Amino acid sequence: MPFLFKQFTIEQDRCAMKVGTDGVLLGAWCPLEHQPYSVLDIGTGTGLIALMVAQRSFAEQIEALEIDGDAFEQAVENFENSPWNDRLFCFHASLDDFMDDLQDEEYDLIVSNPPFYSETVSSGNEQRDQARQNASLPFEDLCEAAGILLTENGVLAVIIPHKEEENFIALAAENDLFPFKITRVQGTPESEIKRSLLAFSRQPQEPKIDSLIIETTRHNYTEAYQTLTQEFYIK
Repeated sequence: MPFLFKQFTIEQDRCAMKVGTDGVLLGAWCPLEHQPYSVLDIGTGTGLIALMVAQRSFAEQIEALEIDGDAFEQAVENFENSPWNDRLFCFHASLDDFMDDLQDEEYDLIVSNPPFYSETVSSGNEQRDQARQNASLPFEDLCEAAGILLTENGVLAVIIPHKEEENFIALAAENDLFPFKITRVQGTPESEIKRSLLAFSRQPQEPKIDSLIIETTRHNYTEAYQTLTQEFYIK
């Protein structure tokens, strides 16, 4: 089933990872106050986050990387069918290949909803496993690439499991990237913190830390979550 947003539609029948809350959160949350001109979405999947950034910003050059062939084709289709198809471009490549081919390319914003299962789990669906296991995009590689590719005032924004937050911040610091905004996400007021939204820049500073609760009860969304996502969800 296609996923309908207010200003664009995501076809996802050929993508292992469907539209989910994590992608929507990152697309709606990632900082754009620095008015990025060039954006890179690493591991774009359906193209969701790149499309959300296109809707929220005036960025002229929004590029995306996708290693899986079916997902790549789907992202291209979703880009072409969007109102911003002249600003969106997808590469069928791994991050390693992309880095090898680059000639001094720099980006004002890098976004990624990276695969996060460090343990090898098998669902029986090879595409889905690759999309979910960070062996295909290790956090180390993501931080190293951001350290190389970001402009002087550039921003790296990611969503990761909360239990990986400390580790990811340490890896980013090795590449001279420092958190300036951290939002910790809970499903409900009673549930444990599940995700961390992290934004990094090259300037060391005291990060602004807050929290976000998605639902009070099943399908009753908090005002904060509705405010964050209101430009996207139809309901």
